[in-house]
Amino acid sequence: MPKPVCYSAKAYLTPNATTPLAPATIERRQPLEKDVRIQILFCGVCHSDLHFARNEWGFTPFPCVPGHEIVGRVTEVGGGVTKFKVGDTVGVGCLIDSCRTCPSCRTGLEQYCDKGLEGGTYGGVDKYLGGPTLGGYSQSIVVTEDFVLRMPANLDLASAAPLLCAGITTYSPLRHWKVGPGQKVGIVGLGGLGHMAVKFARAFGAHVVLFTTSPGKVADAKRVGAHEVVVSTDEAQMQAQAGSFDLVLDAVSATHDINAYLNLLKRDGNLVLVGVPPEPMPLAALPLIFRRRSFSGSLIGGLPETQEMLDFCGEHNITCDIEMIRMEQINDAYERMLKSDVKYRFVIDMASLQ
Repeated sequence: MPKPVCYSAKAYLTPNATTPLAPATIERRQPLEKDVRIQILFCGVCHSDLHFARNEWGFTPFPCVPGHEIVGRVTEVGGGVTKFKVGDTVGVGCLIDSCRTCPSCRTGLEQYCDKGLEGGTYGGVDKYLGGPTLGGYSQSIVVTEDFVLRMPANLDLASAAPLLCAGITTYSPLRHWKVGPGQKVGIVGLGGLGHMAVKFARAFGAHVVLFTTSPGKVADAKRVGAHEVVVSTDEAQMQAQAGSFDLVLDAVSATHDINAYLNLLKRDGNLVLVGVPPEPMPLAALPLIFRRRSFSGSLIGGLPETQEMLDFCGEHNITCDIEMIRMEQINDAYERMLKSDVKYRFVIDMASLQ
C-alpha cells in the first residue's frame, strides 16, 4: 500500500523505556475515504500508559506516544464517511482497528480479535505509515469511522475521557455477568478502575461493597456509591462477608492475595480480574471446587458495548472523578500514579500542548 499524504502534529513521546516523555513532532495521515480527523481536547492518563511507556510488559515498540482515553472534535472527514460530520464531539478508546473478519470481530468483540491488539490506539501496527500506532498525547488523531464513538452531549468532556478505558473496562464484566438488583457485588480497590466499578454496580441496582486496604478511603467510597466499605486488612471484617457475594470485581494491579476474595463468593459466584498484577498469583483449588466458584478475566469492551456504555453514562450522568493536568506535567503525574496520589484519574488538557 502506498504511503498516504501526511501532516505534522505536536505530541509527547518517549524513544525508549528509560527516557521521560518529551515534546516531539509526529506524522499523521491525511484522512482517507473512511477516516475521521479529530482535534484532541482531553486525554485521560491510564496506568497502562505508564506500563507501556516504560516497557514493563516487555513488548513496547518505540517510539511510544501513549494515550487511549481520547475525546475531541471532528475537524475533517473523508468522502465516504457517513457516521460523523465536522464539529461532532467524539471519543476514541483503546482500539482504532481490528482484523474485522475473525469470530470475535464479527460479533462486536474487537478487543478479543484473533490477531491480538494489532489495532491498539498506541503500540499497534500502523498499516498506513509503518511502525507503531501513536496515541492520544497529541494535538490530533486520524481514525477510521468504525472505531470512533459518539459522546453524549450532557457529559463534561474532561470527566468523560476516562470512560473510554476505565469506564468500559469495568462496565463490560459487570454487564457480561448480568449484575443487577438483588445481587451483592464486591469491588476491590478504589482507584481509577475501582471507583468507576462502584458507580456502575450501584447504577445497575446491586448492593455494592468496596474493599480497600486504606481506612482513609471509607468516606470517599461511600460518596461514589458504595453501600458498605470493608477494610481488607481487618480479618474480622473480611470473615463477616465470607460466602455472601454473587460477584467480586478485582481492580487491583498490585500483587495481593486473590484467595481472600475467592472466599467471599457464594456458591456459583464469580471473581473477575481487571487489574493486571505484575507477577503470577497463587490460586487455591479447594475454594473453587467446593463451592463451584469461578475465576475469570475481562479486557475493555468492543465498539458496540463501548457506545452502549457511553450512552448509559449519558442517561445516568456518570463520569469519572478527575484531576486536570497540563501536558508538561505528565512525567510528574506518572510518579504520583505510582504512589496512588490521584483521585481518581489524571486527564490532560490538550490545549496545553498548543
